Amino acid sequence: MARCGCRTDCIEKPICAAFYKLGHFVGSHPWWFLVIPLLISGGLGAGFYFLKEYEANDIEDQFTPLDGAAKGERDVVQKYFPQNDSDFSSQRLYTEGTYASLIAVSKDNILTETAFKEIIELDNIVRNITADNNTYLDLCAKTNDKCAPNAILEIINYNASKIADINLTYPVYKTKIFLGTTVGGVGLKGHVVDNAKAIRLFYYLREDETGLSNLWLEEFQKVFSKYLTENKTLQVSYFTSLSRQQEFEGNSKKVIPLFSITYFLAIFFSIVSCLRFDCVRNKAWVATFGVLSAGLAVLSAFGMLLYCGMPFAMTVANAPFLILGIGVDDMFIMISCWQQTKVHDSVADRLAETYKEAAVSITITTLTDVLAFYIGIMTPFRSVQSFCLYTGTAVLFCYLYNITFFGAFLALNGKREKGNRHWLTCMKVEQDCPAGHSTGYSMCCVGGAYDANTGCEKEQPVNLFFKKYYGPFLTNTWTKVFVVLLYGGYLASSIYGCLQMQEGIDLRNLAYDGSYVVNYYDDEDVYFSEYGPRVMVVVTEQVDYWNKEVRKDIESCLKVLENHLYVDASLSVSWLRIYENVSTILNINLDNETVFKDNLKFILPNFKQDISISNDNIIASRFFIQTTNITTPIKEKNMLNELREDVKNCVVPVLVYHPAFIYFDQYVVIVSNTIQNIAVATAVMLVIALLLIPNPLCSLWVTFAIGSVIVGVAGFMAFWNVNLDSISMINLVICIGFSVDFSAHISYAFVSNSKHDVNEKAIDALCTLGYPIVQGAVSTILGVVVLAAAESYIFRTFFKIMFLVILFGAFHGLTFLPVFLTFFGVCSKTGEVTSKTQNDVKDNENRNCIDGADHKESRYALTFTNHGLKQDGRAAPADGHLDPDCP
Repeated sequence: MARCGCRTDCIEKPICAAFYKLGHFVGSHPWWFLVIPLLISGGLGAGFYFLKEYEANDIEDQFTPLDGAAKGERDVVQKYFPQNDSDFSSQRLYTEGTYASLIAVSKDNILTETAFKEIIELDNIVRNITADNNTYLDLCAKTNDKCAPNAILEIINYNASKIADINLTYPVYKTKIFLGTTVGGVGLKGHVVDNAKAIRLFYYLREDETGLSNLWLEEFQKVFSKYLTENKTLQVSYFTSLSRQQEFEGNSKKVIPLFSITYFLAIFFSIVSCLRFDCVRNKAWVATFGVLSAGLAVLSAFGMLLYCGMPFAMTVANAPFLILGIGVDDMFIMISCWQQTKVHDSVADRLAETYKEAAVSITITTLTDVLAFYIGIMTPFRSVQSFCLYTGTAVLFCYLYNITFFGAFLALNGKREKGNRHWLTCMKVEQDCPAGHSTGYSMCCVGGAYDANTGCEKEQPVNLFFKKYYGPFLTNTWTKVFVVLLYGGYLASSIYGCLQMQEGIDLRNLAYDGSYVVNYYDDEDVYFSEYGPRVMVVVTEQVDYWNKEVRKDIESCLKVLENHLYVDASLSVSWLRIYENVSTILNINLDNETVFKDNLKFILPNFKQDISISNDNIIASRFFIQTTNITTPIKEKNMLNELREDVKNCVVPVLVYHPAFIYFDQYVVIVSNTIQNIAVATAVMLVIALLLIPNPLCSLWVTFAIGSVIVGVAGFMAFWNVNLDSISMINLVICIGFSVDFSAHISYAFVSNSKHDVNEKAIDALCTLGYPIVQGAVSTILGVVVLAAAESYIFRTFFKIMFLVILFGAFHGLTFLPVFLTFFGVCSKTGEVTSKTQNDVKDNENRNCIDGADHKESRYALTFTNHGLKQDGRAAPADGHLDPDCP
């Protein structure tokens, strides 16, 4: 949101002069500036040829921290404990593995013969799936030369009738078979399962046959997408290791149709905003080319970055919607300032004046937005980096095309207007309606009217509402009291919401609505959330295990980890404990190095994947602890942080790891990183505000408004079920740039006003900027509103937060800030205004503010010079006095 106005201070005066010359040059050679951007866009747009090559949709790469600790921990585990497909163990995987999974759910007890007949039937279907002449038996990961079994089917020996005769103990059957991830929704009598609701089956494939395994998994998905549960007692959900990634990549296809709707809305709103009853002054084509300019900016920026090999993340698909809103807003500024120029001046002079007045404002707006985006590149999430880089660059191109391509078309349209030609037919029309003709004739066949007093185009009295009604109402004492109470409620609600905020991205949200992935995750949450990750505890260096003190240190470390609320100590697995038990039974002295190494053979067959031996020395080993009731992101975060904190205090060098920690790492950095980015961006915006608003106290008010909007958006995110994750982090960074747009100009209009009555200052500020704020807010909302209908969490989240940003930003600019500024009259910039000037103001108030109250007044800023008060961009009246009541 920007406005017209060029201050005469040392910073902006040379910039205004440069833009005046640029506008004159563009106005003198419009065809060059119209055609060259089109050619550049065509050339850069060819960069989309590389889109497929540079698409970066890997979920781990895009949505987990670049320097996440778990990635380093995974490298250590991979180094010492490489995966072995011929001796497979799912709990020992350092990745999620390559697998397919089924969850069968019964409304009643699933531990019945009928239910298990269906489960065995499902198992047979899986085993008979063939892809490229390979069945599951050809590709499966094996243990003891057999496909890794599903424990529950092994227990009944694939005979459904046996399930009624077996007393299943839970969560461990016969001391060694863990059923916590296999049998779900369990009802117990003691440790014996009385009933259960769900059974989960896993089918792991070899990692060394990735291509064939992926083909088989895709065939698995096809088979079960057609699986009908009619006439069945069980409901079945399915999932593969490919599913999350595939469904995530499918999001972009779901949102592509929304682009056309967005551009239609933008063009429609732009044309309606620029329609005039005057058939010459109508600017429908100008509005259309303004939207086209934003589209060219997206084409050029994205194409250029693709040429440069910049990764294109899924989150970047949000950018065109946002750029469209920003571009349309800047277009309104240019059109408004054009309307303030003298219609009888040459086209080049009119465009020069337009640039002088508008370009500085849209430069400031562009600067705040681009800086906010580029600051976002500092985040450790590639999805955020990619979005900020593409969007920030697109904003720059949007700005460049506004002052070249769009300015050139504005000049060409100005030539049509100067020739008094019809906006649609380009035929010359009469300026005055001939006698005897109807009003309809004058609307379609007569045009080119202008204000004889000012020499400018006639204005629409949109700002009357803010001047005569809204402003006085807002500055009423009782209204102020209500606004203060309203702000108190807003702030309290926001802070409460911030305290309720959830952290981290739920992986199910990366799939689109209605995806089979969501059904699987739902079943998993309901029936299999009791037992969480089985965490590896890895001794990462060579230690003297035969030293009793070392063994005590390892045991002590394990005991500390097992004492956690989130750990079930009875389910831990320790090769060292078992070795010590065996040594006690066999009377072996483990305190001797030779004896310790020689007798490892007693346990090595069962634990050879947990003891890494090199040159007859144990260079690393691992143990396992079982976490429980990790049902919320907060518990995931606390569990991870507490385990890591505890192993730091272990005497021996130890780390904890599970593949899920790769995603849990986002909890470690998301809050601190968001706060860091917001703090840096806010500080930068404060500097810009100090340059824009020559009053330090009011610059602090702008900073206060930024902070207030951020707190509001963050708080209401929680009420709208939006987590703080890498996706919402993007929007909080955007929040800063837009907050400056709304608050800085209101503060500046208040500061620049010469009146002594603070209420009148506030009314004038609203008269000046009320309509532009509304127009800018509506144009931006229209740019993203279609995302509300998206079937993807990513795009809906973008809409939700952008809606909150614009709503709260506009509300602060139109309500909270004007009222608060009236409480601090010191936040004003006083100039010498003579009594004669004040009398002239009173005499001319209605004539100057009501007769022509539209963009002319709404865009002008008051400027103080050494000689008093004058209006930017216009010569002062002969008597040297101006109307300070309508800047």
